[in-house]
Amino acid sequence: MRRILACLATLAFAASASASAAQSQAYDPIGDAISAATQSAVENASAWGLKATLYHAGRSLSARDSLGCRVSPMRTVAVDPAIVSRHSIIFIKETVGLQLPDGSVHDGYWYASDIGGAIRGHRIDLFTGAGAESMRPLQALNLKVLTVSKAGEFSGCPPMDGGEGARVASIAR
Repeated sequence: MRRILACLATLAFAASASASAAQSQAYDPIGDAISAATQSAVENASAWGLKATLYHAGRSLSARDSLGCRVSPMRTVAVDPAIVSRHSIIFIKETVGLQLPDGSVHDGYWYASDIGGAIRGHRIDLFTGAGAESMRPLQALNLKVLTVSKAGEFSGCPPMDGGEGARVASIAR
């Protein structure tokens, strides 16, 4: 349904853009309102509802993602690249405020650097860390549909600490 609405919004936006180009000097309050509404719909069309599962790296953190980078606990996610492109920084609303392994609080930002054989369609796999015990903070989100939106992109490997400075620098690229 969101894709249909996004397509309709894009068509309406294109039609209003060509009409406004023809009448660039005319004031059209209704056209301006429609244009603003369709632009907002297009900008918000990148939010997904993705069913979450959890995964861990056994007893060590030597695991690598599909980019060849070390996985980062509570930051790395496996995605279906047909839905969410690798190298995306994503925001998961439901993870804001969760306690991280170092005792700090999660800001909701994750790095789409992995893919998985079972991750097809509207699914996401959240990496929790070393050992099954690392899954405990996210257990309430397992098999739930989470609100996911793209916040930016990163290049190379995602930062291991997931810190604010690394995330802001990655979004700016």
